[in-house]
Amino acid sequence: MSFTALALALVAATSVAPEPGAQSLASGSADQALLTLERSSAGQPRDAAVLINLGIAYAQKGDDARARAAFEAAAACDEAVELATIDGNVTDSQRLARKALKMLARGEFRGADARAAQLTRRD
Repeated sequence: MSFTALALALVAATSVAPEPGAQSLASGSADQALLTLERSSAGQPRDAAVLINLGIAYAQKGDDARARAAFEAAAACDEAVELATIDGNVTDSQRLARKALKMLARGEFRGADARAAQLTRRD
């Protein structure tokens, strides 16, 4: 699953329109997404879709600790909900949150420039 596919976790079973924070993530605006998602999270602290998207926005900004906390909170939600990703796949929120944690550990949310800076050359 690619970053873009994961980035737009939407609650398929209950949402008619995409969540605004997800739309900001899709357009590449992590700053705007953070503003929207932090407000949404304050009002809905156990919404797995919001938590996953919030984690992605934090990861894009380089705040891995907050990203991890958001993904872990989504994985720990009592009820798993069906989420659809931008590529049309549907999966449960807990599985998607665990996938996001693995992607975070591998640095997959960092931009290409940041990943390139981590590469080393062997002699």
